[in-house]
Amino acid sequence: MSAFPPWSWVPCPKQPWGASASHDVEGYLSLENIILSCYAQEEHDEISCPQKEETSCSEKEELIDIATLVQSNCSKVPYYDLHIIYSASYRVPVLFFRAYYSDGEPLGFNAIEKDLPAHSAKALLDSKWTFITQEEHPYLNRPWFKLHPCGTSEWMKLLFHVDVSVAKNGVTIELYLLSWLSVVGQVVGLRIPLEMLNQP
Repeated sequence: MSAFPPWSWVPCPKQPWGASASHDVEGYLSLENIILSCYAQEEHDEISCPQKEETSCSEKEELIDIATLVQSNCSKVPYYDLHIIYSASYRVPVLFFRAYYSDGEPLGFNAIEKDLPAHSAKALLDSKWTFITQEEHPYLNRPWFKLHPCGTSEWMKLLFHVDVSVAKNGVTIELYLLSWLSVVGQVVGLRIPLEMLNQP
């Protein structure tokens, strides 16, 4: 059973300038307000955040306002919104994402870079602006980050090339998306449960 809620389809009106005139319905898959694996484990392990309490023994007592807001020393946990959008120009799905804290403060590129799994952070060092880019979300018209799709078609062909039945019968959309997401999701720390991959 997946720890994540199910992806949902968000229908969008057709864009008059869009290249996908053959599609009746446009939209994207959405998984929102999730805590990715590294933080989900931390949150589960660490139910409360202990704070150091200062005690002072002095002859003079200070008046203390108990209604004073005290900022927690707990590290902020980022939430992610993930959208899968079909790229008509590359003819592959593209993962768009954004990250933010519970108070709505967005994470910038440097904060997201620190939040990525180690293997993704290394790939970023090698190809900083070709791996993850920021551009306008095609439907929301706001800046989002995306994993650049330039090599997706080639590695997806390699992934399915070894399966003889796929070569004969083609790939179902569900299998294609699941296989694609099992690779692409690792970049941001999204893990696909094995039982999903074994479903007929």
